[in-house]
Amino acid sequence: MKKSFFISLFITGAVFLACSSLLLGLTSYLHPLVIPVVICCFFFFFYSLILLLRKENLEISYCLFTGIIAVYTISLLVLLFFRPNLQYNYGYNLIPFSTISFYLSGKVKMIIAFYNLAANIGLFVPFGIYLMLSSKKSFVTHVIVPLIWIILIEIAQLLTHRGSLDIDDLILNFLGITIGYIVYPVFNKIVTIKKGAR
Repeated sequence: MKKSFFISLFITGAVFLACSSLLLGLTSYLHPLVIPVVICCFFFFFYSLILLLRKENLEISYCLFTGIIAVYTISLLVLLFFRPNLQYNYGYNLIPFSTISFYLSGKVKMIIAFYNLAANIGLFVPFGIYLMLSSKKSFVTHVIVPLIWIILIEIAQLLTHRGSLDIDDLILNFLGITIGYIVYPVFNKIVTIKKGAR
């Protein structure tokens, strides 16, 4: 287990160094917290992949996993609501796929387009995994509740002038949550969440 940890750490460091110029470029567009968030995401991705390949299992308590998700959520909220140099886009878009098409058109910097598309999907995958741990497996829990939360965040961004209300963000974020549902069986193979454990 320790070997897998250090291998993942090494790969994460190597990937970060290889992509450092692109990743550091994000700080001109987002809060500097984006760097540790991306590094942590890289690490957990590689760690999960190596555990899967080595057929190892990591056991953590439900309380600890909930704490990790809570810290992760706060970090994402900081990225959404606190950007440098007042780089906020006000307004709203209710036309599906128009913003997505704009980012794919090549009219903005590649790193910004990549972040807005890939990150809006990838950064929400952990929430799908977390929701799968719920004892209540229902349409309300897995569809209605996450949609309401995403809509509330979008409305809050608009009302506080910290971003725009965009239906494409809703589509991308919920797609990320859905991917979390899909990859949960794989996650469950490598991570055992022990409810009731301290």
